[in-house]
Amino acid sequence: MCGRRRPQPGVVIHTVRVGVVDIGTNSMRLLIRDSETGDIGRWVEVTGLGRGVDATGVLSDDAIDRTLEVFTRFGDLMVEHHVTARRAIATSATRDAANREGFLDRAAAVLGVRPDVIGGSEEGELAYAGATSDLGSGKYVISDIGGGSTEFVSADRVVSIDIGSVRLSDRLLPDRPASPGQIAESRNHVASLFTGIEVSGEVVGVAGTWTSLAAVDMGLDMYDRDLVHHHRMERRSLEALVDRLAGLTVEETAAIPSLDPKRAPVILSGAVVAAAVFDAAGVESVTISECDSLDGVAMRMLGSA
Repeated sequence: MCGRRRPQPGVVIHTVRVGVVDIGTNSMRLLIRDSETGDIGRWVEVTGLGRGVDATGVLSDDAIDRTLEVFTRFGDLMVEHHVTARRAIATSATRDAANREGFLDRAAAVLGVRPDVIGGSEEGELAYAGATSDLGSGKYVISDIGGGSTEFVSADRVVSIDIGSVRLSDRLLPDRPASPGQIAESRNHVASLFTGIEVSGEVVGVAGTWTSLAAVDMGLDMYDRDLVHHHRMERRSLEALVDRLAGLTVEETAAIPSLDPKRAPVILSGAVVAAAVFDAAGVESVTISECDSLDGVAMRMLGSA
């Protein structure tokens, strides 16, 4: 798997240890990787930073406070693990928020580095580099479903569309269970946004929506990164998941063993977006990867991209 290396016995070199923070619309993630030994650890916390941004245009005070509390822990972890270089990237919700500068200033104070607000193109390029790092030669299209945007990324093209699990929940899927009419409207909405997408190659799904859906699809008793990595999700399985999730309350969704309960409010919308990816790509299966933009950033920092 990406980021894993075997130590070289008897070889002494100067090592670099990097800390990468991904500030998503829904999830905050930290990767610490060493140039010699590979991954030291990965951490993820769902804070829902971008909930409501689509309607209000600002990050809420409560969401900022929740997120900064997580960042304080991330900063402590980077100190504890002797990180020598840090980078933080912020994506869709932060890009769209009118109050982002104040949030970024406060984030810098606890992370030890000011986050870079990156565009959809760079976000897609980083996801592509990470996802393909442990795949064989071939033609791939990376599907990165975030909270606020979805990217389709090939070796030479990035398409970023402003729809994701949080944004779709805010717009069209606020209720749980969701009515058949709400599901139909949301599916038509995403399909209209994906009109004209051209996909040629094996589709690889990355980030929390895809990996969470894969774990549920596999019926895992608890989330297992090794088992999820390179799981092949079939179209019929995803369609069954949409139907299943649409009929559950948030509390019932949160009780699914392999699902982070904090993802329960938005995982149905994520499944609807994922179904639209199947439709737009015209494929019957998607390969799930645990390697994504975090890995892409770490690879760049370590000079291995």
